[in-house]
Amino acid sequence: MARIVVKFGGTSVANVERIRNAARHIKREVEAGNEVAVVVSAMSGKTNELVGWVNEASKFHDAREYDAVVASGEQVTAGLMAIVLSEMGIQSRSFAGWQVPIHTDDSHGAARITDIDPTELDKRMSDGWVPVITGFQGISPHGRVTTLGRGGSDTSAVAVAAAVKADRCDIYTDVDGVYTTDPRIVPKAQRMTKISFEEMLEMASLGAKVLMIRSVEMAMAHKVRLTVRSSFDDPDAPQIAPDGTPGVPGTLVCDEDEIMEQQIVSGVTLAKAEAKITLRKVKDSPGVAAAIFGTLADKGIIVDMIVQNIADDGATTDITFTVPDSEYDKAVKALEDNGGRFEYARLSGSKGGAKVSVVGVGMRSHAGVASSMFKALADKGINIQLITTSEIKTSVLIDEEYAELAVRALHTYYGLDRQDA
Repeated sequence: MARIVVKFGGTSVANVERIRNAARHIKREVEAGNEVAVVVSAMSGKTNELVGWVNEASKFHDAREYDAVVASGEQVTAGLMAIVLSEMGIQSRSFAGWQVPIHTDDSHGAARITDIDPTELDKRMSDGWVPVITGFQGISPHGRVTTLGRGGSDTSAVAVAAAVKADRCDIYTDVDGVYTTDPRIVPKAQRMTKISFEEMLEMASLGAKVLMIRSVEMAMAHKVRLTVRSSFDDPDAPQIAPDGTPGVPGTLVCDEDEIMEQQIVSGVTLAKAEAKITLRKVKDSPGVAAAIFGTLADKGIIVDMIVQNIADDGATTDITFTVPDSEYDKAVKALEDNGGRFEYARLSGSKGGAKVSVVGVGMRSHAGVASSMFKALADKGINIQLITTSEIKTSVLIDEEYAELAVRALHTYYGLDRQDA
């Protein structure tokens, strides 16, 4: 018998029929003798609808009332799921975040979980009940409902799993696992049996949209084993792991120690719509980088790749970095209107770049991964504009028109194509 937290995203609970299908997955786990808790998102599209209503009511709304409205989507889903489970003969009750309770700070709209009291959930699960918990929300120190921001339901599920000391947390979504790259770009992409927390964190931050970054960070911190699996698989089908043996379908996200053999490169990611900005001949003095990026941070602009080159005279430097295309004009204006915080000779930039990255914990113990990546791209005539590296990833900025060609070339070069494809 295992203790499991299962989470269903918006597409998996988009209507009552899909909620009933998700409930069959839960019933299978209960009948296998497992203790189960459920975390649900709002029905697909409902949160956007609620946000639209708030903005229609007032563009300058109180963030506390925003949360009160937007949090209602998950409450509907949780209630419906509990009703369907009860109809199937499974004892179930819905719990809003504040009823658990899931304590957060008071940053309405983007709250962070501070603590979960597992007492009531532990009791319910031990007694054979299935609690259905609203994802995406909690309660502030002042007793107000809060929401956790984008991807909050994944974060809720991981936090609940950590609180109740679950053996694993199953994230049910509309894909059947984590792939070596986007299968829409590379049909030969293969589903991974296992991936380490660190690799998943890098892939999530570099463009893979299977799991949200905050949920992976929390899972890694609390050692919560995650599985990514599809809610659209037949709930009554035999449970077969990716390696063909009986077990849990999908991809296991776990500690690196659980993975016996590490490929040098585990995956290739792509993020489009990247803009490049270069400040030429910036006066090189202590604090200048802090002033430049502080100016952008003050405007809420997220900076990604950063490269600095010191000029021959040693007195000036060129600084190049990337921002999302949508933030380009805002970033340029902020830098031009910097109020004398820093000096530079000229600003240049362009939109329409793409960031392609290779990720793998095996890169730690293998030299030459970056150089082989550059060669693979050069063989296809692809020019590299920027390069950044970390211990387990190398990223390059290229023209967006070559993005998919680059992904396919690297996927093949590192032997990630499925052998039977």
